[in-house]
Amino acid sequence: MNFELKKIAYIELDTHAEIALNFMELMNDSNEFSVDYYFSEKILKALDLQETENIKKATPENLIQQLSADNYQLVIIGTVHRYFNVFEKVVEKFNTSIICHNLNFVKDSNFDLLSSIFKEDFQYRLKLLLKEGLLRKSEVYQKAKNLLVLDDNLANNNYKNLQIFYTKFSEKSENENLNIVIPGAVSQKRRDYKSVIKKLKNLELNFEESELRRSETFVENRLSEKGSSVGTTQNIEIIFLGKAQRKELEMLQDFEESKPKNISIQYFTEKVSQNEFDSLMQKADILWCPIQPETEFFSQKEIYGVTKMSGNIGDAIKFGKLAIFPENYPSKYPFIIPEKRSMEDALFMKKEIDFSEFSKEKVLKQLEKTIFALL
Repeated sequence: MNFELKKIAYIELDTHAEIALNFMELMNDSNEFSVDYYFSEKILKALDLQETENIKKATPENLIQQLSADNYQLVIIGTVHRYFNVFEKVVEKFNTSIICHNLNFVKDSNFDLLSSIFKEDFQYRLKLLLKEGLLRKSEVYQKAKNLLVLDDNLANNNYKNLQIFYTKFSEKSENENLNIVIPGAVSQKRRDYKSVIKKLKNLELNFEESELRRSETFVENRLSEKGSSVGTTQNIEIIFLGKAQRKELEMLQDFEESKPKNISIQYFTEKVSQNEFDSLMQKADILWCPIQPETEFFSQKEIYGVTKMSGNIGDAIKFGKLAIFPENYPSKYPFIIPEKRSMEDALFMKKEIDFSEFSKEKVLKQLEKTIFALL
């Protein structure tokens, strides 16, 4: 190679390990950029990575010194939800872009931050205030050269889209029964599981032969492929792919005892390993994403699709799956099916989506284009 690769540093000390991994997998194929990764011990363990020449174990205390040892043309910070005093020094010294996950949090005033300390997680938030420069939060985001989002629907004049999700698994599922996966921690706070259970209890899946012939449904296609007789009840397997506990676990256990005969469910009481998660997602016929309209971060309201991206967008792209989202979820992605009054329509919709625009090669090309604009 006759030209020098442009040097980038990617920092993740806090939470978003999966995003860092996506970035790494893409940039490993880049012929334009050389990337050094600065990961906390927590992130290294989450990704099962060891230190190498370009993967470095970092702490807030040594980060500035490590970064100063090389001439980076761009520094990308994956998460700024703590260590504000350290990251303020980073954005002052380097051409820095920050990935933003909660846009209302980015805009929070110091008064908002101080008020939130007493609302929840008091000891942790007090530590952020006294030791990690919580009130420097606004300066960090304001001094950064660019603010980034991971969903093109959230991009605007203030936030540039950084496309890092690509279709990693594209094999078609071959299930006897309709396999529906609901990915994510089983928590009512982020997803409306009460609504899911209610819809499943009311779901009528007995389709007459004439109905199947009139409608272009997933069921019609699946039954004809397998040579089954129409007019039978379609069996459905629902997988709640995330750890269930407390009230949500009790809700699933109660439903298991009274569910319709043609519905089977699977749920987990321990954290699901990445390998098992990937395997079950690949087998899914369709994803069901009952996202709550709103959630909270740092006691600040965040609105999915408006100020916060749902991780299920990345899931659908990664596994090349259709995904049912609430009807009011604002998105232009063609793989999203709005959940309508009749769940049968959504669950059995026959809709082939071309995920080729999310191929690794195309996403990398777009990612490189974006990074060049950040230099």
